Formats: sequence, C-alpha cells, structure tokens
Amino acid sequence: MADAPAALPRFPKDVAPAALVAALKEHGVAIVENLADAALVDTVRAELRHRFDTKGRRSQNDFNGYRTLRIGSVLGYAPSTQHLIAHPLVLAAADAILLPHCLAYRIGSTTGIEIHPGEGNQVLHRDDDIYPMRMPGVEWQTDVMWALDDFTAENGATRVVPGSHAWREYRPLREGDAVQAVMPRGSALFYLGSVWHGGGANRSAAPRMGLINTYALGWLRQEVNQYLAIPREVAMSYPEVVQHLIGYQPHGRYLGFLPRPD
Repeated sequence: MADAPAALPRFPKDVAPAALVAALKEHGVAIVENLADAALVDTVRAELRHRFDTKGRRSQNDFNGYRTLRIGSVLGYAPSTQHLIAHPLVLAAADAILLPHCLAYRIGSTTGIEIHPGEGNQVLHRDDDIYPMRMPGVEWQTDVMWALDDFTAENGATRVVPGSHAWREYRPLREGDAVQAVMPRGSALFYLGSVWHGGGANRSAAPRMGLINTYALGWLRQEVNQYLAIPREVAMSYPEVVQHLIGYQPHGRYLGFLPRPD
C-alpha cells in the first residue's frame, strides 16, 4: 500500500519568516492561519464581488471548470488587495525563495477564484509549467492562496501534493496523493510554483472564494501583462513596493530600463 501523503505544515500568524521558509523548502507548501483580519477580508470580498458577477464566467473551460468564477489583475479594481499581495510575511517568503536567483521579482498573476457548488476536482497541475524549462534548485515562482471564506473539505479547499517540488522527474499522479488545504477564513496557503496542486470539488451548498497571487523571478516574462491590465494611473496610486511588484522597476541596470527622451 502506498504511503499516505504528509500533513501540511501549519503556523500561527506570528510565525517567524525563517520557520515558514524552512517548511516551504522542505515540503513545498505551508499554511499560515488567520494572517488577514476579518475587516480586511470583508473589504477585499466586497471589492471583488462585482467583477466576479460581471466577468467571472469568461474563463470557464475544461481546465478551470464550468462552475467556477475567475477574475484577474485585481489591483486594477480592488485596491485593498494590495494589503494581501504586499503582506510583509508574503514578501519575506518571496525574498528568501526568489532573490537568490534574481535581483528583483514581480507579480506573475493575481486571480480571484470562486468555486461554486457542483464543481468537480480541478486537474492537478504546476503553475510554473508556463515556463518551458526547469533548473534544479531554482524556483521560477512562489504562490500564495488567500482564503476569503473558510476552506473546508466539502467546499473545494485547494488540493496540494506536499513534497512534489522535489521530484526530479514526472510521476504518475493519483488523487490520493493530494492533501486539502483546510484553513479558516483569512488564512494563507503558501506553495512553490513547482508543487502539484488543483482546486477541490465543491460538495457544499455555498461557493467558496479565494485569491491566489504569484511572484516570479524578475528576469522572466510575467504570466499576465500587468502594464496593460492595470491602468497606469491606478498603478501609480499604490505605494512604491506595490508599483515594484506590478513591474515598475528595472531588473538591475539594463533589463527593463527606460531610455531618456530626446
């Protein structure tokens, strides 16, 4: 009989960044419970609601599901998401995972996901498969899924395969390999871009909402073109740290620099 998958590491919101990073490097995944307060979660949900209702079905397909709503580039219309996207613990983890391999990192994508009743399991996948190569010991990106509802085994909590970031070759995947990231509202699931994962089946009577943000090495092409997706005047209204995450900074002296006008 195959070994059962490992339980997911869990930490309180005051976890030391070094402990979180150590768990990510060992397991590829970790949960920090109750990291965002209830008022912020309420505000983020309210700012996302209209876009979910008006645009959320545009990305429905065999991969994303037909009972799941998805919206992207949330900084363009949901300003309170900046406090999740640029949360100090999130950036501390990204610093430790990404900065050994780049001079700066940027948002790859920011995606609201609302899984509705009747949706099935999403196929297990790796987010960094958008990049066509791998380099042992180098993560192209790191990801954070925020629970804007309680994530339960019944309502579609994200499924992750702990330890899969360390696989050096493809292994056949079984549904039993995955562990659901059950966590209370306001918690955050941290996982590396090389971890196999997928949305869960919603067998409950209510939808569950989450926000996933990805952070990629600064010399890689961003998954979503943030310069076009977020109006410049909106981007410039954010603090410098958020502007840099959107992409308004060069990578070193020459990559992405702006020539002086004549």
